[in-house]
Amino acid sequence: MSVRLYTIIKTASAVALMAAAAPVAPATRDAGARFVEAREAFRAGERVHLARVAESLRGTEFAPWVEHWRLRLRIEEDSFEGVQAFLEREAGSYLAEKLRAEWLRQLGKRQDWKSFQQEYPSLAQPDQELACYALQARLARQQDETVLDEARPLWFNSVDLPDSCQPLMDRLLTDKRLDADDIWTRVRRLVEVRKFSVARNVARNLPPEHTIDPRKLDAATDNPARYLARQLPNFAATRPGRELALIAVVRLSRSDPLAAAARLRSIETHYAAADRAYAWGQIAWQAALNHEPEALAWYALSEETRLSEEQHAWHARAALRAQDWAALIRAVERMPSRLASQQEWVYWLGRAQLAQGRPDEAKQLFQKLAGRHSFYGNLADDELGRPIAIPARAEPPTEEELAAAEGNAGLRRALAVLRTDLGDEMRIEAIREWAWYLRGMDDRQLLAAAEFARRQGAIDRAIAAAERTQFQHDFALRFPAPFRAEVGARAREASLDDAWVYGLMRQESRFVMEARSSVGARGLMQLMPTTARWVARKIGYAGYHPSRVTEMDTNVTLGTSYLKMALDALDNQPVLASAAYNAGPNRARKWRGGQALEGAIYAETIPFGETRDYVKKVMSNAVYYSVLFDEQPQSLKARLGVVYPNGAAETEAIELP
Repeated sequence: MSVRLYTIIKTASAVALMAAAAPVAPATRDAGARFVEAREAFRAGERVHLARVAESLRGTEFAPWVEHWRLRLRIEEDSFEGVQAFLEREAGSYLAEKLRAEWLRQLGKRQDWKSFQQEYPSLAQPDQELACYALQARLARQQDETVLDEARPLWFNSVDLPDSCQPLMDRLLTDKRLDADDIWTRVRRLVEVRKFSVARNVARNLPPEHTIDPRKLDAATDNPARYLARQLPNFAATRPGRELALIAVVRLSRSDPLAAAARLRSIETHYAAADRAYAWGQIAWQAALNHEPEALAWYALSEETRLSEEQHAWHARAALRAQDWAALIRAVERMPSRLASQQEWVYWLGRAQLAQGRPDEAKQLFQKLAGRHSFYGNLADDELGRPIAIPARAEPPTEEELAAAEGNAGLRRALAVLRTDLGDEMRIEAIREWAWYLRGMDDRQLLAAAEFARRQGAIDRAIAAAERTQFQHDFALRFPAPFRAEVGARAREASLDDAWVYGLMRQESRFVMEARSSVGARGLMQLMPTTARWVARKIGYAGYHPSRVTEMDTNVTLGTSYLKMALDALDNQPVLASAAYNAGPNRARKWRGGQALEGAIYAETIPFGETRDYVKKVMSNAVYYSVLFDEQPQSLKARLGVVYPNGAAETEAIELP
């Protein structure tokens, strides 16, 4: 789960904190049950029932949520008065932001641009839908045609445009601000991300001489190999014929980049240099994802096209995988500055400079990252010879600081909602509300919020607050170790490093015992039901029942047992076993190279973004837990070790689910 949060000015956060501090009654178990009832009434659209429940929750922490739902049910017909009263009463709050956004959506749909422009500046975090309504409002009221210049990049960069953006796109087309090349560019982009029906709709805007038969576009995307095999000899005589063949090549590269490269070579003389470069950039990207050795050579053929950030990143990863340091330098230098300044590419550029005999340049790059509490900050510390240690522990929050956190109604409400049985949707809302009130907090306020959450049993929210601190830290809150005796015992029984187990558990569930993923993984170690059942049978776990999978001891016993099996099956290499725990052992094996790789290179070149991020965080977490447990400086590079080629140090393979 990922929630994008934007930072706004601290004064606005201060207003939110003061508003949140209004006295309300703490939530009780009975109030929680009625809150669940209110949520069900809202989802069913039962206004009368919701109003009745709202009366019983008046004065509790849940009351603003219920009032928000009541207004939502009638917002299409309501005047501004009811909404305005709520916005004033809950000024600066998360719920005020949500309701304001919903009200602005209604104003946009009504094309009430005057009211929209009056209210829009008060919104802290506009989404794309509202941003497009804001552009529409400027165009309608101020006749501001610079709006179209601002809207034009959306045509090229945004795949899923909300309906509010379509009038702007239509205006760009009507005013001839988009030509046939621009339309083909968007069709290509949509095909790349499998938005085939949208691509067909966009293609309808092509001028008559570029018109394509939608059935041919379907054929090129559905079965590109067959389309290319059957295309007419004179396909290149028209722009649509050339574009459809190029689309088919790009689609083929998704399943077979080698075959796509062969097809492109057979037809590339029919294309301009920019079109050839575009196709080679697409093929090279897919080859890099597949760890094909040809990827670097194909990237070299893409110099005359603009690559996406993902393509740039995989250009660098292809060089890294090949341990071609000169090519890595070229790949990073080709990146947009925003991408090149990200931690991974600063670190790997430093490594490349070091490998090329430029230690001073390398040191300067490593120093940019040194001391950061992250995967690449840890690795930079290693390169500079600085063992990873825990920062000095900040003074505990004072009674006054804790009282301020406990008196923040927004923080209390977020924790109260987390304790209710309302499922994933409301859990996400509670997490967002918690994050909303953390905005703009200084380190002392963050530590107090973290301690408040810890005392309430919300370990995941304690972590969320503690890991935001910049100068004063408490790593016992950032890297908590609940159930220390029990987890330690299970780790020892499985002959596992308990720091690694905790590092993995922190990433899997943030220590939420009832955690459930979108695919059904459950508990502290996020076990899939089929995996839990298989492990229970394998180890002879007596009395196992699926209903017990979220119990702490059952979950940790089965999770550590599976982790040990993965470790044994994968060269006793934790970085491989971590990848296997997230993506499966067969994929973890497949991602090994034909030569020995540093563990950090293996991690950085994992094709799945989620697994790549997961492995980095698990291994970095493990370093910090090791420091906390053993009180000795650590090295992430040493912990990552070396990943050997398939079969080079292979233990007996064990088939794992």
